[in-house]
Amino acid sequence: MTAGIADAAASSAGRGGSPAGGGAAVNGLEITGLRKRFGAVRALQGVTMHAQKGHVHALLGENGAGKSTLIKILAGVTRADGGTVTLDGAELRLGHPRAAAAAGVRSAFQELSTIPELTVAENLLFGREPSLAGRVRRRRLRARAAELLAGFGLERIDPAAPVGSLALGDRQLLEIVKALREPPRILILDEATSALSSEDSAWVLRQARLAAERGAVVLFITHRLAEVREVADRITVLRGGHDVAEGATAEFSDEQLITTMLGRRMERLYPELAPHAADALLSVRGLQVGARVGPLDLDAARGEILGIGGLQGQGQREVLMALAGATPWSGGTATLGGEPYRPRSPEAALRERVALVPEDRQREGLLLTHTVRSNVTLGALRQLVRHGFLDGRREGQTAREGAARTGIPADRLGALAGTLSGGNQQKVVLAKALVGEPTVLLLYDCTRGVDVGTKAEIFTLMAQLAAAGTTILFYSSDLSELVHMCHRVVVVVEGTVRGELAREDLSEQSILRVAVGTEEVAPA
Repeated sequence: MTAGIADAAASSAGRGGSPAGGGAAVNGLEITGLRKRFGAVRALQGVTMHAQKGHVHALLGENGAGKSTLIKILAGVTRADGGTVTLDGAELRLGHPRAAAAAGVRSAFQELSTIPELTVAENLLFGREPSLAGRVRRRRLRARAAELLAGFGLERIDPAAPVGSLALGDRQLLEIVKALREPPRILILDEATSALSSEDSAWVLRQARLAAERGAVVLFITHRLAEVREVADRITVLRGGHDVAEGATAEFSDEQLITTMLGRRMERLYPELAPHAADALLSVRGLQVGARVGPLDLDAARGEILGIGGLQGQGQREVLMALAGATPWSGGTATLGGEPYRPRSPEAALRERVALVPEDRQREGLLLTHTVRSNVTLGALRQLVRHGFLDGRREGQTAREGAARTGIPADRLGALAGTLSGGNQQKVVLAKALVGEPTVLLLYDCTRGVDVGTKAEIFTLMAQLAAAGTTILFYSSDLSELVHMCHRVVVVVEGTVRGELAREDLSEQSILRVAVGTEEVAPA
């Protein structure tokens, strides 16, 4: 669909904020002419949209399209420069999180707001702790949190556990429970399924639908079009800070949505994979990590993209973290290029040219208050320091080359990493991993929360790296990515390899059958 067709679709879909059938919109959320500028960057340029009560309204667009700015204005985190926001015909005066909360706006953001050092109970009831004579009643606090979790079917999460000890997916679920402690008038779900298993993603979609059925306006942001099809009644597409299309979900094909989001036609999402070498570059035998993982064996050849599959939380994270030197090994051996390999730290792994793109880009992959330039070059500091001083000229050249390799806009090298969109942040983490020219690249859910255009760029880069001889170990919570981007997949169940699937046998169903134990495939 060309830009002209996108505009036509927007016109037929009722752009300008009126619901289907015409007439002034008062039943729900009405946004008119919303504007926001950050320096020279115009994040929102007169966005207008309408979201009805009782509906799930998907907000789609590339990273950087303006979605995050819009929902942060609604949540009171950011002040708009102009425009109006009304709910049921009454203007909302936002500008502070407390004002938004008082208006009934509840948000679950992709970049989590939970405090890792506090317990689950303390996070869930923060500001609402039961107390007596000024002292928090700890037992009652945990009991209330347990009741709240049980009400959402999440008994598996321990109220007494520090949030920092939980998997990213469980932390994301806590964000949603916090948002739903009280009935919302507007519920914002920002990439709420990006780190979740299919089962937990289904739970999120149920919560979105239930909130809508109880009368809320639900704004649902995702890059997974299948979820949009399943739960959303209507769609608004943003591009470059403008609303470029709005209409009922059924009015758009996936191809139309992708083309409208990108402003161009995308030929293909998944590239062709080149053949790889036969002999193993990395061999792991009897790997054990703590009490939950191992013994685990795997082999990965030079130029191979090896998928690490299975249901979420089966030890995939621990395996990649151990191979990256970020988690201690309890036992086992490995060889890399025929030489013994057992890194004691991430720095030791980098010296052996093994690099990791971790699960949580903001907490594990970036220094958010440092520039893009300094983040990109972190992985090559040893090569950039001479006589105890950082060589600024070489650092700048390394940063520019890394940015060009991963598609980071050159004019963003001086920006703070924390100011970038999620997609550009992920490109920075990738660039940092690649500056040392790794022979083994460990990718843990590296497309989490990024738009389809950025995904296509990442997949193309993966294929190019593999064709040039880089060995890639790739975990994704999206099984379709494993199916299309891997030469082979090993399925991990309870910390061990349950089975192995060759490329010709790969499908989402075959991976799941092994993962749930209905089929066991012996390694070749």
